[in-house]
Amino acid sequence: MKQVTAVCPGSFDPVTVGHLDIIERASKLFERVVVVVMVNPQKRYSFSVEERVNMLRVATQHIPGVEIDSYDGLLSAYAAKVGAGAIVKGLRAVSDFEYEFQMAMTNKKLNPVPETVFLTTSEKNLYLSSSVVKEVARHGGDITDFVPECIKNQIEERLKRKDVQI
Repeated sequence: MKQVTAVCPGSFDPVTVGHLDIIERASKLFERVVVVVMVNPQKRYSFSVEERVNMLRVATQHIPGVEIDSYDGLLSAYAAKVGAGAIVKGLRAVSDFEYEFQMAMTNKKLNPVPETVFLTTSEKNLYLSSSVVKEVARHGGDITDFVPECIKNQIEERLKRKDVQI
């Protein structure tokens, strides 16, 4: 088996158990998984880049071979920077595939080295997204089953505030 570095990108605003499931499964396929918080200046986030990086560090500390980073450029450039042979993306539905396929082809054109690997979500997480977590938490709902327990309080405290962008 080749020793391959994989990049697992996302906004992780906030990290969910669905994200964690994809990261854990990627860690079984690749020796090194770099989870990278991508920054999109056109998006409004509920958590800062530093907060998202720290939440991921806490939530993934039990997974061997996982590193956490952030980047504010093109994913293809970041993959080259860390020597990635793969980009791992999670898919929930056909609509995810259409968008992710377009992005995979763009990344391949910009950097032909990494292969994009799609991991389908576990059935129990099909409905789950960061947007769902934010909406439920904002209205005082229980997010216990949606986010890693180790960061649940941090997420709830931030999202129950009415002044936080969702």
